[in-house]
Amino acid sequence: MAALTARRFKAFAIRQFDLDRYLDHAGDGRQRPQIPAGVLLWAHLIGYVLRECSYRAIEALGRGGRARNAGITRRFGDDSLAYFTERLDPAPTRHALVSVLRRAKRNKAFDGSRFIGLAIDGTGTSRSRLQRCPLCRPRHDARHEVCGHGHHLSLITVVGTGLPLPFDVEPYGPGDSEYSASQRLLARATTALGIRFADYVALDGEYATAPFLHAVCARGLHPVARLKRNLPVLYAAATGRFDALPPTAIHHINGDRVELWDADDFDAWKDLRWPAVRVLRYRQHRPDGTLCEAYWLTDWPIRKVSSRSLYLMAKSRWEVENQAFNHAKTWHGLEHTAHHHPNSVLLNALLILLAMVLERLFRLRHLHRGLHQPRSAIDLLRLLRLSLGRPPPPDTG
Repeated sequence: MAALTARRFKAFAIRQFDLDRYLDHAGDGRQRPQIPAGVLLWAHLIGYVLRECSYRAIEALGRGGRARNAGITRRFGDDSLAYFTERLDPAPTRHALVSVLRRAKRNKAFDGSRFIGLAIDGTGTSRSRLQRCPLCRPRHDARHEVCGHGHHLSLITVVGTGLPLPFDVEPYGPGDSEYSASQRLLARATTALGIRFADYVALDGEYATAPFLHAVCARGLHPVARLKRNLPVLYAAATGRFDALPPTAIHHINGDRVELWDADDFDAWKDLRWPAVRVLRYRQHRPDGTLCEAYWLTDWPIRKVSSRSLYLMAKSRWEVENQAFNHAKTWHGLEHTAHHHPNSVLLNALLILLAMVLERLFRLRHLHRGLHQPRSAIDLLRLLRLSLGRPPPPDTG
C-alpha cells in the first residue's frame, strides 16, 4: 500500500473531485495577486485537515521542507491569508462542496443507505470579549447583561448514511435569527443539490412550524421534526393516545431496546396544509439502564416508510450535533476566528467544511476498501503529520 501522505491526499481530491478546477477558479477578488489563489486555498484545506486553526500555523506549513510535502508550492505570510479571504467570493466554494457531494453520490458513497437525509441546526462559535466585526452578536448572562460577543451560524449536513458530510453554513448577525438563517440555508442548499439528492430533512422542534414545514415540502423533501410542547394540541393528542396503547413495534437496534408507537391519522393544526400528521413516539432503553423518550412528526404515511426507518431518521438529527458541530469546533477550528471580517468568517467556515468532507471521503470511502477496518481520524492525522517530516520528493519539473 502506498504511504499515506498529504501529497497523496491532494492527488485524491484532484483526481476524484476535480478540485484543481476549483483551485484555479475560486472567485479571487484581489486586484493584483502575487500568490496564486490555488496555493492559498490548498494551504487552508490541508491546514484544517491537519487541525491547524490559526493563520500563523497555516503559514508555518508553507515554510521549509514541509511545504512541498504538504502540497504547498509558494511561501506566504499570515497577512496574505487575511487579505485573500476578505476578497474571496463564497459562491465557488459552496459550488465546490455541492459538486463533491454529487460526485460522491454518483460514486456510490451512500449506496448502503435506503434514505438520504439532511439536517439543519444553529450554533454559536468564536467567543470574544469585545465586538470585533459586524457578525459579532452580544451574549447575555443570567442577569440579561452583555457579557461578551460571539458568532452564530446555521449549518446543513448530509445525515442518515453512516457518512455525515456538512456542506454549507449561513451566518446570522445582530437583528437576524437562527430560524431566518436556516430558511435561507434550506432554500440555497436544496436548490444546489437538486430535488432528487435527498429524501428527508431532520429538524429540531424549533422548526416545527407551518411555514418551515411547508418550505421543506415545497423542495420535494419530507420533514422529520421533533414534536415538543410548542405544539400543545398535537402533543396532548399524541401522549393521550399512546399512553393508553401498547407499543406498535419493538426492535433491538445497536444494542438498545426500542419501543415504538406510530400513527398517521392525527389532525393537522390550523395553519398546516397537510391532510393528516404522522406522529412517532419512541422509548429507547439503553444497556446502562437509562431511558430516552421523544415524539416526532412527519407527513410520510406508514405505508411508505416503516416505524423503524422513521426512528432511524429521527435519530440521524443528532449527527449535525455530534459529527458536524462537535468535530468542526473541537478538531478543525470552527470555534476559532482566524480573522474578524464578515467575509473571512464565512469563507473560513466553508473551507473547514470542505476540508472535513474531503478528509472523510478519503478516510472512510477511498481508504476503506476490502475487509480491513477504516482508519480512525486520529490515525490518519498522525500519518499525515509524519509525512511532513520526510525528505521531499525530487523536483522533476
